[in-house]
Amino acid sequence: MFEKVELKGPNAHPLFKHLCEQKKGLFGETIKWNFTKFLVDGSGKVVDRFAPATAPAKLEEKIEELIRNT
Repeated sequence: MFEKVELKGPNAHPLFKHLCEQKKGLFGETIKWNFTKFLVDGSGKVVDRFAPATAPAKLEEKIEELIRNT
């Protein structure tokens, strides 16, 4: 971790603006909570978005699939 940044609103960090614009969630482009997860491929394409309650271990299969197809 480097520093605290804003995830929502007019002062949202550009990275989070981009992630949310590329993969909308249940609440559209906004992030519900700070543990929202995004899966990004090697070229920078946002592949998927996961709810804060999604356990990191549940992403393993998606990550492995992405690696196989890269």
